[in-house]
Amino acid sequence: MKYLVAAAVYLAVSLSSIPAIAGDYADVISLREGSMKKLIFHTAPQAVSNASFELADERGKATLEDYQGKYVLLNFWATWCAPCRKEMPMLSELQSQFGGDDFEVLTIATGRNSPAGIRKFLTETSITNLPRHQDPKQQLASQMGVFGLPITVILDPEGREIARMRGDADWASTSAKSIIDALIVKAGS
Repeated sequence: MKYLVAAAVYLAVSLSSIPAIAGDYADVISLREGSMKKLIFHTAPQAVSNASFELADERGKATLEDYQGKYVLLNFWATWCAPCRKEMPMLSELQSQFGGDDFEVLTIATGRNSPAGIRKFLTETSITNLPRHQDPKQQLASQMGVFGLPITVILDPEGREIARMRGDADWASTSAKSIIDALIVKAGS
């Protein structure tokens, strides 16, 4: 009987949190299918780290604040990460199809990834439209709670984290593209 009561309480608490989770993104959440079901939307937007990361080609440093004003699909990856190699062409396709004033794919190689290794990785995967930014000391990744790769985070136009996915996904899927399209529509409204 004790377990039945505990299960009922757990179910009631779980069900009562569904409207809060859905919030402003109920329409987007409903588009998750297949591997995109791993994309978890937060009950409320979360602040992100202000740690800087290195821009490609030694152009200096940036922070996530520099990307405010649009939805950002932020992907933490590494050259040695097999799932990253698998999903990077799909992220490139998202950037080609949806990148612009309201959406951008931002890739940051975290940890030990030499600039030459990153260039080689992107050349081998025929990617020319994604940045070669780095977080060599993993300051940003650590402050963002990135442990294991790949990790993908979606930032809203105010620069807050609204969703997170651990592991790789089929970013070329109809579901993924529908989610990005729905976010872009939100940005325009």
